[in-house]
Amino acid sequence: MTPELIGIAGLAGFFLLLIFRVPIAMAMLTTGFLGIAAINGFPAACATLASETFEIAAYIQLSVIPLFVLMGNLAGLSGMSRDLYNAAYAWAGHHRGGLAGATIIGCAGFAALSGSSFASAVTMGRVALPEMRRFGYDDSLATGCVAAGGTLGFLIPPSSGFVIFAVLTEQSIGKLFIAGILPGLLLTALFLFSIALVTRLRPDAGPAGPRAPFRERWATLGRAGMFILIVLVTIGGIYGGIMTPMEASGVGAFLTMVVALARRSLSRRGFRMVILHTLRTTALTFMILIGAHVFIPFMALSEIPGNLVNFLTGLDVGTLGVLLIILATYVLLGTFLEGIAMLVLTLPVVFPVILDLGYSPIWFGVVVVIVLEMGLISPPVGVNVFVVKGVAPEVPLEKIFRGIWPFWLAMLVCLLILVAFPQVALYLPDRMF
Repeated sequence: MTPELIGIAGLAGFFLLLIFRVPIAMAMLTTGFLGIAAINGFPAACATLASETFEIAAYIQLSVIPLFVLMGNLAGLSGMSRDLYNAAYAWAGHHRGGLAGATIIGCAGFAALSGSSFASAVTMGRVALPEMRRFGYDDSLATGCVAAGGTLGFLIPPSSGFVIFAVLTEQSIGKLFIAGILPGLLLTALFLFSIALVTRLRPDAGPAGPRAPFRERWATLGRAGMFILIVLVTIGGIYGGIMTPMEASGVGAFLTMVVALARRSLSRRGFRMVILHTLRTTALTFMILIGAHVFIPFMALSEIPGNLVNFLTGLDVGTLGVLLIILATYVLLGTFLEGIAMLVLTLPVVFPVILDLGYSPIWFGVVVVIVLEMGLISPPVGVNVFVVKGVAPEVPLEKIFRGIWPFWLAMLVCLLILVAFPQVALYLPDRMF
């Protein structure tokens, strides 16, 4: 049996395991181990399993994941996320769709601390959805903006998606973080434009709230000041070259804990929940990476990635045509595969093609993360949609999916802008490095 046939059989077995709801990490680990054993023998499979597991566990750059997750959990527990939302609402809530816009701004701000789309959706959903319901917002717009706003945690640094992309492709985490800043701001602006367009076409979907006096606006901004300061210290420290991403994550987690202690919001039970949630998220991420690093050598041995590179680069559609085929495939995969799973599955095959075509790996990292964001709200999987459904169980699922389409189209526009103007993503990293 040729390596290529073994690779095809392994992929079929892998998808079969997913159908039977085997966790993605264990499905990759099992498929990779058995595939390497079939091609190179059992001792080689055992050696790969041992060496890759140790290498991932000892990879010091991955320490940013638990520290940034801890920072986000502490920010939610201490009430800093609510402060940010209150400030955004005080300044924008009196406009049509202002509460939805405040939710997007709050999600963008919280994403700059947590780096997690799920944490952003859950935290901001609990804060924002009751307020929007109280002011008569349409359920589809309210839940749609929370689900879409939560995806900003996957793009705005510190992004767990960038960390995983960097590990799988051996790129600079710092460069990817900086490259995500301008696209993150662009996507936030496009989300706000989508809300303005929806509420202009349907004014009853997002009625204006009361206008807050300027004294109250400045007061809410002052209460959110600590949140803004921590973001400036962590992200500004990376941008200014003062701190590495690892150092910034440690400083950010420490400052957030100090604020939580100063506010006396860190009870023993709350601290235990924060630690357990951080450990659970970290363990899940590490298991996926370990599974990916056993699965990737199997794919390389099967020769499937190399054959696909030759096939795609040989197509008579030009460089842009090949890129559009890859992006269309990602969008399609996003309708039924979870984002991180799609990242670790496809990069071993797609990334060599991108390099061979001459595209910047940093730019491609930003583009891929935006496509993964689209997958987070794409039916039928749409993980963030189900997260919001858990926060608002009384809202029908089809109504939530109906509300995400304006934001999904905004993501598509952002993607097309980045394809047409790569410097949107590359300007800051090129200037810094």
